[in-house]
Amino acid sequence: MSDADRLPARLWGLLAALTLAWGFNWAAMKYALAEVPPWTFRSICLGLGAAVLFLVLRVAGQPIGPPRGQWGRLALLALFNITGWNILVAFGLTMIASGRAAILGYTMPALAIPLSIWLLGERPTRARLLGLALGMAGLALLVGEGFAAAGDSPMGTFLLLGAAASWALGAVLQKKYPVSIPPGPYTAWIMLLGGVPIFIGAALFEDAGTLAHIGPRAVLGTAYNVLIAFAFAYWAWIKLATSVSVTVFSLSILVIPVVGVLGGMLFLGERPSFAEYAALALVLASLATVAVPRRAAGE
Repeated sequence: MSDADRLPARLWGLLAALTLAWGFNWAAMKYALAEVPPWTFRSICLGLGAAVLFLVLRVAGQPIGPPRGQWGRLALLALFNITGWNILVAFGLTMIASGRAAILGYTMPALAIPLSIWLLGERPTRARLLGLALGMAGLALLVGEGFAAAGDSPMGTFLLLGAAASWALGAVLQKKYPVSIPPGPYTAWIMLLGGVPIFIGAALFEDAGTLAHIGPRAVLGTAYNVLIAFAFAYWAWIKLATSVSVTVFSLSILVIPVVGVLGGMLFLGERPSFAEYAALALVLASLATVAVPRRAAGE
């Protein structure tokens, strides 16, 4: 297995932090969206998340200037990676359980990997195909078990699948049309640009006055999103996604929905099933295909 076919050891810690940050965020979003309208919630997350990241970059003395001559490319990437994913997830999550939403959202690799083969010419090695098969089998177990429940809210299911498709295309385009600025300012700028349509939606469709009456759980859920899921985790995602191939990155993040299911158990009272334990084993096996190096390089 070549270096391009696996996740470098130097990124394992970052992947672990991202997994926990985004995995537990599904429960945090559920708390927040129970009281904060979707457009307003995402506006707060993206606006304040970008502001925190810009502030951290400024304090650290890193350049935060806009990317000259790359605004069109940046806006395109922001549209799919930020706008489409975030607003579709926010509305979909109000209709279905957080664990189930996490699973549906992370069907992204099933689309991203074929797109990367088609648009980027990534080589579909046996290890990559095995990892995809194991990961998708794990998610299929959970989707299949919850089919009846998902059928109670087909719109929520369709919105989460649409979010996965938007993120998959954005991840591939991010590789095909890279922006020549460091991960920190790049993350802050796409969050800000991707938030613009959502800011407009919040102003047109929702009343910000509802924020005066939200409870402590919604406040904590929103704060978690701003500081952890956006200011930190989006930077970590960009760092990972720009350091390895789309296939390796896509397989590496498959463990996040498993953490999402666990978060639903811990914070929302959801109970695990045999299918969820089996799915965890399959997803971890999938992760091993890109995280554990082999002694022999040939396939």
